[in-house]
Amino acid sequence: MRRRLIGLAVALAVTVGVSLTAAGPAQAATPAIQITKVYYNSPGADNRSNSSLNAEYVRLTNRRSTAVNLKYWTLRDQANHVYKFSGDFRLAAGASVLVHTGKGTNSSTHRYWGSGNYIWNNTGDKAYLRNSSGTLIDSCSWGSRGSYTYC
Repeated sequence: MRRRLIGLAVALAVTVGVSLTAAGPAQAATPAIQITKVYYNSPGADNRSNSSLNAEYVRLTNRRSTAVNLKYWTLRDQANHVYKFSGDFRLAAGASVLVHTGKGTNSSTHRYWGSGNYIWNNTGDKAYLRNSSGTLIDSCSWGSRGSYTYC
């Protein structure tokens, strides 16, 4: 009987050990706010018209089930062009906001950088989203192919 219990204990230990070693690494939690699309090469000629500049944008999406206040959060590129969310800006649960390069009137679904120049490089770049403490929340990079990327 004792031998049988020892054998059972060994078998159980081996089974538990195998299942622990077979488990993969823990996946990083999905950020509450994600960069979900970057339209870095606006359609048509790059003539720096406001409509062309505003066709270049970054889409941010709230993956939480509650609103997130983006006050003082920043969006930047590799050349350190920085857009800063000012004032209370609450992105509703499941909602998205487009941050356009050019000028316009801010709303709950569209924000405007106010730049007279293109921000996102058509030949490859990286977008960084940081919270009000400066912690990197999400990033998205692309190469020189196409006009937009989903992140």
